[in-house]
Amino acid sequence: MAAVAVNSKMTSSSQPVMPKPVVFATSGLGGMIGWAIIHPANTVAVRMSLASMQGKKFSLSGMIRENGVMSVYDGLAAGVSRQIFYATSRFGLFEVCRDKLHEIRGKTDFAGRVIVGAATGATAAALSCPMEVATVRMSNDVTLPLAERRNYTGVFDVVKRIYTEEGVKAFWRGCTPFAQRAALVGVFQVATLDQFKELYARQLNQKKNSIPNVFCSAMTAGLIYSIATMPLEASKNRMASQKPDAVTGKLPYTSTLQTLRKVSANEGFLALYNGFFPYYLRCGGHTVSMFIIVQMMRDFYNSTQ
Repeated sequence: MAAVAVNSKMTSSSQPVMPKPVVFATSGLGGMIGWAIIHPANTVAVRMSLASMQGKKFSLSGMIRENGVMSVYDGLAAGVSRQIFYATSRFGLFEVCRDKLHEIRGKTDFAGRVIVGAATGATAAALSCPMEVATVRMSNDVTLPLAERRNYTGVFDVVKRIYTEEGVKAFWRGCTPFAQRAALVGVFQVATLDQFKELYARQLNQKKNSIPNVFCSAMTAGLIYSIATMPLEASKNRMASQKPDAVTGKLPYTSTLQTLRKVSANEGFLALYNGFFPYYLRCGGHTVSMFIIVQMMRDFYNSTQ
């Protein structure tokens, strides 16, 4: 009976089965702590991406000189709040759905990880889009001309004003490219990270889920998904921060494809990669910090059982 009890708490890879509340809690906490670490890189990436939309040339030294060094933390509260919904659901749902699929199919292959990663990524984006809009706006507000600034005072202020001034739909402005990007993130970050863990465990003789194993896998997955998702990130930023035309009342960007086409035609395709280096620092840094923190918390949990 004891053997049966032990086996019921082990996966096919001889890893303890993590209770679902612990899976979701560690995912969310890891995402929040990881975001607090890399938020400055996100602020720089957003401002570089949107600078070309405004016909400006971005300068980090100029940003700090004009707005102060702490301006790199503009929108931090919204960014961390977003992770409560985004990281918790994205990574948590991925593991739960992946394990359920393993029960049904009897195996976990890369194709299964891709499908689960894309579906759970898009779902997480839809849930967290309101906080994503808040993060983009708070991160970029000080770069707008004085007459166009919204002058948000905090995350609660931005949520309240979007609701009262623009309506509920504004919270999901840019949701389509965000969900498309998140689906790719689910594939290129979460699914490939899971796959690289097994690859490096075999090829580099690493212990799966050890800190070196997670670090190497996260660095590789972060680079791949940064390259794949940057155009969608640029589209999402533009759609989330845009204002209606003063004359026509129409929004300049109406869909992901239209945004990609318009930017490519007017500014060149590479304009979609403006801010790539800080974006990679954000993606790679968050991938590494989040998954290492998650793994450390889970190791601690397992050591107490």
